[in-house]
Amino acid sequence: MDIVSQLPHINASLNAAASVLLVIGRIQIARRHIAAHRLAMLGAVGVSVLFLISYIAYHLSAPIFQFRGQGMVRPIYYALLISHVVLAAVAIPLVLATVWRGLRREDARHRRWARWTWPVWMYVSASGVLVYLMLYRIYL
Repeated sequence: MDIVSQLPHINASLNAAASVLLVIGRIQIARRHIAAHRLAMLGAVGVSVLFLISYIAYHLSAPIFQFRGQGMVRPIYYALLISHVVLAAVAIPLVLATVWRGLRREDARHRRWARWTWPVWMYVSASGVLVYLMLYRIYL
């Protein structure tokens, strides 16, 4: 079993880890635990960067995997996939801008950006896991 064939599974795990860290970070900031929030969110950035590297490596070296689902699940899958890809492209600059403001302790600006960034980033991470499950695990 080569590493390239394992990358989709690794990518899904990294997306799942990012989702968990995003939820932890959200809970920690709601409790006003700034240091724990920062740690969780930087962890989410770290696993998201690893995901992006792994995702690019996979798509540069593997053929496109076709969705095998039939019937009503097909348009649902493609709607999910398209929204995931579009919002992933939007999330990257949002995350960078939000993290930058947080690290610089521009708290008011960071909060304003985070109100938009967190739900987009959470959707991208969670929908990435769903896309993986529909593509590699659930052949409806």
